Amino acid sequence: MAQDRQAKINRLNRIAGQVRGVAQMIEQDRYCIDILHQIQAIRSALAKVESQVLKDHAACCVAEAIASGDPTEQREKFEELVDLVERTRR
Repeated sequence: MAQDRQAKINRLNRIAGQVRGVAQMIEQDRYCIDILHQIQAIRSALAKVESQVLKDHAACCVAEAIASGDPTEQREKFEELVDLVERTRR
């Protein structure tokens, strides 16, 4: 688990570097399409981190709620996921 956490942190640090690079590109008045390509790469990298965090949540938090047998906890975790999906659609 600690190794997965570090991998996500490393990926986020690389993304932060990419964002700084895009800021520099804008400051240097670089070609718009090149900037947009970098922004797309950042979005893609963030989506991968988001996906991994979601998988971790399902494997850990949601699985624990199901295993607990507690209907309130199960409903809470389900509603969290539904709310997340709804916000993503907006």
